[in-house]
Amino acid sequence: MNRKIQLGIWSALVTLVLISLPSIFHYAQQLVGKSVIDQENFSWQMERTYENLSATVLNPIDLEKASQEIPVTKEEIEEYRNLYGTLSEQLSNIQEQYAERIANAKAENNETLLLALVKERDTKLEDIQQNFESDEHVEDKILKQKARQLALYEEEKRNRRTNNLPISYDLVNIDTGERFKKGNIGAAAAYKKKFNEANGYLKAESFMDDVNNNGFSWYEGDAAVNISHDDFNSISNKPQFFEGTVIVPKEALASGGLYEESQAFTRGKYSMYAFWVVGILALVALLTVVRFRREWVLFSRFTPVYARLRIDFKAAILLLTVLVLGTYIQSEIYRSLNQFTYFTLGTAGNMIVSFLLFGVLFTALLAFQVVHLIEQLRQPGYAEQAWRESYTASFLQNVVGMFSNRTVGIQLFILLIGFFLAGVGFVGLFLGGFTFLIYVACVFFLGLPVLFLFASRGAYLNRILSATDAMAAGYYTEAIPVKGRSPLAKHAANLNNLREGVRVSINEQAKSERLKTELITNVSHDLRTPLTSIITYTDLLKDETLSAEERAKYVAILDQKSQRLKTLIEDLFEVSKMASGNLEITKQRVDLNQLMHQALAEHAEDFAESNLDVRITLPEVPIFVMVDGQKWWRVLDNLLINALKYSLPGTRVYVNLQKVGTQARITVKNIAKYEIGDNTDELFERFKRGDESRQTEGSGLGLAIAQSIVELHGGKMDVEVDGDLFKVTVEIAAG
Repeated sequence: MNRKIQLGIWSALVTLVLISLPSIFHYAQQLVGKSVIDQENFSWQMERTYENLSATVLNPIDLEKASQEIPVTKEEIEEYRNLYGTLSEQLSNIQEQYAERIANAKAENNETLLLALVKERDTKLEDIQQNFESDEHVEDKILKQKARQLALYEEEKRNRRTNNLPISYDLVNIDTGERFKKGNIGAAAAYKKKFNEANGYLKAESFMDDVNNNGFSWYEGDAAVNISHDDFNSISNKPQFFEGTVIVPKEALASGGLYEESQAFTRGKYSMYAFWVVGILALVALLTVVRFRREWVLFSRFTPVYARLRIDFKAAILLLTVLVLGTYIQSEIYRSLNQFTYFTLGTAGNMIVSFLLFGVLFTALLAFQVVHLIEQLRQPGYAEQAWRESYTASFLQNVVGMFSNRTVGIQLFILLIGFFLAGVGFVGLFLGGFTFLIYVACVFFLGLPVLFLFASRGAYLNRILSATDAMAAGYYTEAIPVKGRSPLAKHAANLNNLREGVRVSINEQAKSERLKTELITNVSHDLRTPLTSIITYTDLLKDETLSAEERAKYVAILDQKSQRLKTLIEDLFEVSKMASGNLEITKQRVDLNQLMHQALAEHAEDFAESNLDVRITLPEVPIFVMVDGQKWWRVLDNLLINALKYSLPGTRVYVNLQKVGTQARITVKNIAKYEIGDNTDELFERFKRGDESRQTEGSGLGLAIAQSIVELHGGKMDVEVDGDLFKVTVEIAAG
């Protein structure tokens, strides 16, 4: 047999057991050995019969007398008088009601209708006027309306007697001795009750419980008038007490409404007996021939889909399945007797559909989930892995992550609570009264500010996201506005810093590419110039007709150009070693003042030949520094050579050495012969010269080498340009 069919049969039997067996405990005491007379519905009908008997036969009111005694209070008069507004409002309303109709009658020259409308209007106006002038006039109208309602109630009360159970009675008023009798109480009785001192007397009141508790709710006439519970109490007779016997004859069970009710009860009772037997047989079958087998659900085509679901989602589906199945079983237990009692084809159809849909299907679904969940939980490590991958664990991690930035977490939490309370308050809005005022106050002083904050932060977040997208697309022109001190503002500031860093990085990269290109160009030019001369003069020396004097001249030029090429290559290697950090330095205590004297003396003749006036300011005392003397000589030599090469002839060169605090400061200032420009940082670049035409001698590495040596000694070297004034400042720790 197909596994699905077997599972369906098993689920049907389980559903039958779950409904039938609990219904035994629920209905056995009510049904076994009982008749329709023993049911709660019969007891309720008898109570209603006693109430109607009391109000219509045993202790009725005098309708005419009661109609005159109905009270009318001041509050009722005022309520009636002002129901439709003030006097002026009511008069104006009547005038408006008749104005158009009277105008139409005049236009049609219908004198009869016109007179009738005017008379009707004036009568109503006069009645309204009297309502506000005379309490007696209003009281008389209210009294008549209440009397009419009382008459309607008495008529309804008499009509209800047709719905009473067929009873016979013999009752005596214990105070007056008045006797009331109907039928033969000695006849065979299906139900019999004696009222006496031991069992309790029958209490007869003038009105039934529906009036005693709530007042009379069905009325005609003016909506402002309603006969109330207090009104009934004021006109009700004093309760009377009776002793005697009341029976329901057995013959009442042979025909009429009670007979039909008895037959329906009997049919329902025996149907329940049969249902219980079916349930017991189903239980026996489940324990013997239709035992559950795991393979019915383990090899379902839904198994791979179910296996991929997260464990808390599985738990939610399982809980929902249990709730639906439990609700269905509970409702069927409580409805089963009524369904069997009033059984029809429609009832049978509904029972079968609900049994298959909510019973069999959800029982099979429950079995599928339980078996698969157990199988998965048996796998080693599944529970831990399933928990890590669950929505619940992810949610808890997100909550912890939300509060990792406490400010953001608290703000989100406040917004969540605010919207939750807004929903609760919206429900309170429909309760009216004081809750409405509280809700309005919360909306204006809590809800709207929270909503404003939420909209503001949301708009700000969108601006940040848009700016971030622009940055990702490569646009760095506009900074994100930083508003307030919120986490979003801090994030915007961080993005601005990142934007500025990226912009600077791009600019530096562009500058680096440009300088790299210039470096290759400059190196190629500076190396090619002496190399070209060497090749040229070498070719010239191959001429055998050259004189000794010309040959000596060419050899001298070759020597000069070879030395120039050697200097370029050595300088290039040296600056490369400095840039890579491979240059070794040996520090010793050196008198910087003496070293400066030596450097200046070395180049004194060169400055004189270049028509430069050197102004030297040196201290009279030694200034000691911990440096590599040979390397530091190179620094001073390069600074003086740079001034010598690029100073405007006929100008002054200022050389200054002084001690400033703990630092030794060297300053060299001169007037440049070439236009330098504003970008002084590039002067430290390799092969960069003051003359862009590169006509002067030198490698263009002088300042780059000097700066590298200074930085290797922990010093600092700066260049300042003010127009044509060129100033180099070197600082190093003295000691």
